[in-house]
Amino acid sequence: MNRLRDRVYAPGSEKQLELSFNVRSAAEMVGRSEKLIRDAEADGRLPEPQKDPETGRRTGYSLAEVNRMREVFGTLPHRAPGDPPLVMAVQNFKGGVGKSTLVTHLAQYFALKGYRVCVIDCDSQASTTAVFGLNPDVDVDEDEDTLYPFFRHGGPATLHYALRATYWPGIALIPANLGLYDAEYEFAARMARDHTFVLDKLRDGVESIQDQFDIVLLDPPPALGMLSLSVLRAANALLIPAPPNNIDFASTAHFLKMMAATLGEISEHGGARSYSFVKIVATKMDDQKSAHVAIKRMMDAVFPHDVLQSVLKDSAEIDNATANLKTVYELTGPARRTETHKRCRTYLDAVGREVETLIRKTWPSHHSDLRKEGIL
Repeated sequence: MNRLRDRVYAPGSEKQLELSFNVRSAAEMVGRSEKLIRDAEADGRLPEPQKDPETGRRTGYSLAEVNRMREVFGTLPHRAPGDPPLVMAVQNFKGGVGKSTLVTHLAQYFALKGYRVCVIDCDSQASTTAVFGLNPDVDVDEDEDTLYPFFRHGGPATLHYALRATYWPGIALIPANLGLYDAEYEFAARMARDHTFVLDKLRDGVESIQDQFDIVLLDPPPALGMLSLSVLRAANALLIPAPPNNIDFASTAHFLKMMAATLGEISEHGGARSYSFVKIVATKMDDQKSAHVAIKRMMDAVFPHDVLQSVLKDSAEIDNATANLKTVYELTGPARRTETHKRCRTYLDAVGREVETLIRKTWPSHHSDLRKEGIL
């Protein structure tokens, strides 16, 4: 881990988004024809594209430039001011189920679509923070940059102090590091004096910044402690990753049972909380393993209306990207042209699309478009 961090976080090696889109891909992303893009460049609505001095061809568009096109053509998918921001927790109290993998890939999927996304790392292990290019041990101060100051007595009134822009256009991050674990002790001390503190503090913080975003993604720790309970209170939607094996599926069932009991007890004391949707997504699925296939079939039978149709299959592409603190969406060059990469992108995009549809259903301003698409 130290050698990996020395390489990834070496001086002058700050992460940058190296994705580039040709005019055809840009047109598909923007939802307009190549001709309209060229016309807008010709009449000054869009800046002149950069060109290779030798060939005269466009060198490609960055994601920021694609979003500029969306702005000009009115195709940014933002929610309307009257639509509620979607605050989704990707939660399971068992580690190793693909929680941070889902958070980072979903955030980047939404950013590629043009949404405004905030990722809040609530896990002191800080895997999500690391993937977004920050060294939790060096670049993040728990007393200034994480959620911890917000939870302390007399701390900041909002979470604006902790918001960081990332190298991904459209994604802001509230990072974490090991010091965030002290928040559990802070909760315990405060609970003795204020029983509602643990229930509402994080939700109040999220509400203080959520108007700037379409989607807020919460990455909680893999335990049902005070911080995780706060995440459950702050979220208005839940996505539960569950690999299709006996141990993880049993753990997920126990998590749901414990979560229902805990939230039920809280609601009896005036702390009711409802969710726009609660969905389970099968992760790390291997179709070649008969046990996985059988347990996935059982998951569908036990939770017939609550399991996503899309499955995040086990892929070496995710493992290889994670080994370099990257995501599959960040890979460039020859790595993007392999069959393994294409298959993995297909799985990730399918999960992203299904979750995106669930989110858009919560926004009244999107209902007419969803009807045109045959979804509503």
